[in-house]
Amino acid sequence: MKYYDTIDTPMGSLLLLATEAGLCELDFNAKAREIEADWQHDPERLAPVIKQVGAYFAGELTDFDLPLDPQGTEFQRRVWRELCAIPFGETISYGELARRIGKPTASRAVGAANGQNPVAIIIPCHRVIGANGKLTGYAGGLDKKSFLLDHERRHDCRPLVLSP
Repeated sequence: MKYYDTIDTPMGSLLLLATEAGLCELDFNAKAREIEADWQHDPERLAPVIKQVGAYFAGELTDFDLPLDPQGTEFQRRVWRELCAIPFGETISYGELARRIGKPTASRAVGAANGQNPVAIIIPCHRVIGANGKLTGYAGGLDKKSFLLDHERRHDCRPLVLSP
């Protein structure tokens, strides 16, 4: 069984899908996506997601704390877990992400896994950029990736640490 609801954001309407175990999908194309007959509309079940996504876009939340249930291969899930370790407002390259998961020559495979992330924003695949510092690939479109990175830079409320 899947449960769904939508949320309006500065990036447009997002479709949220969850299983009993947690959020399994966040779709940027909510208006174009057809709701399947076996999905149950359940705003109450998805209320924590809606609250945290709203707080993220309001600049009040930098780390999500939600049960997740993204479906993917073991390699994809490994990449997605490492994406969650990239701090709010920071970026790394695909090559660096590959090194962090112990597969330094797998930057293309990491990029492919990144592109298959079904829970964008929550699992912050937008924080991965090309080795040259340029934005590359994003399932929601480069305009959305740019928007998210700019949003995080504007709302980075972590304390500034000065070196001695």
